[in-house]
Amino acid sequence: MYSCKIDNSNLEDALKEYIALLKNRDFFDAHEVLEEAWHPLRKANHPLKNLVKGLINASIAFEHIKRDREDSYRKATTVFNSYRRHKPLYREGIEHEELFSHAIKKVEKLTQLYLVDSL
Repeated sequence: MYSCKIDNSNLEDALKEYIALLKNRDFFDAHEVLEEAWHPLRKANHPLKNLVKGLINASIAFEHIKRDREDSYRKATTVFNSYRRHKPLYREGIEHEELFSHAIKKVEKLTQLYLVDSL
């Protein structure tokens, strides 16, 4: 289980850690880190809440594939569709634009490695 000393309720820190965890293929932990930042966004009805939720779901999709359990590709595809639905919320000028851009690029690269055949 992931343990970190940064404040993951802070979106900027959480995005940085999410990206690092994706690079290490620690998909479940990436989900956990970003989810900590998502809860306050959701409660405040922040405009970025659904973009963050999409990134969370992308990491869970990769975790389904990584665990290679029965029906993992179907589950991954279903969860990944949330990422696809919310990805268009990314646009120039949003808060933490550079970090979101980096996270999305990483997710897209991982999609080519893990999900290209099932999408």
